[in-house]
Amino acid sequence: MADKISVGVLGATGMVGQRYIKLLENHPFFKVTYVAASPRSAGQVYKDVVASKWLIGEDIPADVANLVIQDANDAKAAIGKCKFVFSALELPKKEDIKNLEEAYAAEGIPVVSNASANRWTEDVPMLVPEINHAHLDVIADQKKHHGWDKGFIAVKPNCSLQTYMMPIHALIQAGYEVKKMVVTTLQATSGAGYPGVPSFDMIDNIVPFIGGEEEKTEKECLKILGTVKDGKIENAALPVVSSTCTRVPVIDGHTACVSLEFGDKKPSMEEIKKIWAAYKSVPQELNLPSSPEQPIVYREEENRPQPRRDRETGKGMACVVGRLRPCNVFDIKFVALSHNTKRGAAMGGILNAELLKVKGFFDNL
Repeated sequence: MADKISVGVLGATGMVGQRYIKLLENHPFFKVTYVAASPRSAGQVYKDVVASKWLIGEDIPADVANLVIQDANDAKAAIGKCKFVFSALELPKKEDIKNLEEAYAAEGIPVVSNASANRWTEDVPMLVPEINHAHLDVIADQKKHHGWDKGFIAVKPNCSLQTYMMPIHALIQAGYEVKKMVVTTLQATSGAGYPGVPSFDMIDNIVPFIGGEEEKTEKECLKILGTVKDGKIENAALPVVSSTCTRVPVIDGHTACVSLEFGDKKPSMEEIKKIWAAYKSVPQELNLPSSPEQPIVYREEENRPQPRRDRETGKGMACVVGRLRPCNVFDIKFVALSHNTKRGAAMGGILNAELLKVKGFFDNL
């Protein structure tokens, strides 16, 4: 414990909060010492509150089970009990989440967030560590802007983007401009939280609408591919994205069917596969605990990837790609898959925190 950083989890009783607590069990860098949730749960023992709705499939970690839940609305209560917090907050109004995360940062407690409230704050990095680790540079400007000494906010993007952003970034990094993208997502029910979509609506059914998801899909990729300039993140101009987001009767694992149009320079199918196979970045170079050894895994079988067979690839942190082929409308098309409650949620947030830790952002807490 002496060598580990004490951390808190906000929204600890929800699905993503539970996943954080399980994934942080025996983590080499971090130890959960603080849990917070809604006022109705505050003052109760964690195991008593979540006993009937623990969804992870293994026992509640013993060192968290007997922690007393605090009121997540009281940022001052976390002072001295943890060095930084993971935010899995769920509130009706995004502005309330934004204000609350800023309240923790103002108290000198960094926030590593899964929530969407600060994704479009121009001085908050929205991290996929393999892609935009350089966006950490904006944190110094964020702290200066708010007058924060030790606190700051970093967020992760929408879970569905993790499904295809690394394959696209690999191609862009190799010198191939991606001008247009059409994507259809087939998103797992766990992405809706718990209890989420009623089973009677999902069994033998597909729901062709997820509120706000298409807007996130079409915009967030541009911030991820953007650059830090004048103390803020300037969005990329391309690709232009058109998306359709659907909910399908799968528990875990978001799938995406993607079509791309390149600029003047177009790679061959074999070259694309070589680019994906060679793709590695800072998390792999630093050997971060939650990083997959191979971020992009290509499957040659004609019927892969599949959620049940492929979502756990690379500890649930890899992007699994298949069915690369020519597109009659654009240039290429492929199918991609990622684990939405690991790479797309808690484990993605933990990877962000690991990067922040190794880069020294927690040194003076």
